[in-house]
Amino acid sequence: MSAEIRNAPTVSWLSDFKEITKMRLALSVVFSSLAGYLLAANTIDFDDILLLAFGGYCMVGASNAFNQVIEKDLDALMQRTQNRPLPSGRMQSSTALTIALSMTIIGIVVLYLLNWRTALFGSISIFLYVALYTPMKTRTPLAVFVGAFPGAIPFMLGWVAYTNQFGVEPGVLFMLQFFWQFPHFWAIGWMLDDDYKKAGFKMLPTGAKDQGTAFQIIVYTLWMLLISLLPFTHYTGALQLSIYGAIAVALVGIFMLYFATDLMLKKDNKAARRLMLSSVIYISAVQIIYVMDKFLVYG
Repeated sequence: MSAEIRNAPTVSWLSDFKEITKMRLALSVVFSSLAGYLLAANTIDFDDILLLAFGGYCMVGASNAFNQVIEKDLDALMQRTQNRPLPSGRMQSSTALTIALSMTIIGIVVLYLLNWRTALFGSISIFLYVALYTPMKTRTPLAVFVGAFPGAIPFMLGWVAYTNQFGVEPGVLFMLQFFWQFPHFWAIGWMLDDDYKKAGFKMLPTGAKDQGTAFQIIVYTLWMLLISLLPFTHYTGALQLSIYGAIAVALVGIFMLYFATDLMLKKDNKAARRLMLSSVIYISAVQIIYVMDKFLVYG
């Protein structure tokens, strides 16, 4: 038997594990957490960074695995998700559930090694995502509002991991990522509206790709932009932003606002895709700017 054939099951299992835990999404969440940690840190402890990264991945991966167990039958109805490990039959629900439970326990324990608040917020994130957001998706567009809470936790989680405190600084980081969730996920909901409707998901605020949805995207993008500039006021405790950082943050915010406005004018899937991509660029860029501004300007 060739080595290629012997290794095929292992390669397939690793691929399915990456898909059941949504590795790319999980890594982006870990990036947010690490950015929050660096913003809080006076001295960097690489052991803590490894614990935060590993524990954070476990918690996000567990949430995604639970989600796919619950939505297995719905995923089979949508073209985008019908080839996932569970609906395709490549993985049993019991296996996915074991992965989810194991990663939950490991994640909580690892985050607890940092401090109890980090473990608590990580646990709250899983609960909100799995027990509230996931079942609400087929019932009400308010699911996006509920889902924005666990989605906004990672950025502030890094700050809490370093300080073991929740105050104005992680609160601002939370609000920034909270308001960012709406234009980001509504852009996705706009693009995939037909597919989502096959599974009964109600993701758009008005239930349709219309002016009302586009207008709300603009409103939340503006709030996101304003909140991103709060550290420039220096009323946000240790979280501060220089004039250079504020200009950079404002520019990437205007960049995203342009595409939100473009969607309101054109109301098509191409514009929604451009907004979605710009939102991914925006949140990563803002986090990088915040961290660079801290170390380059404030030292």
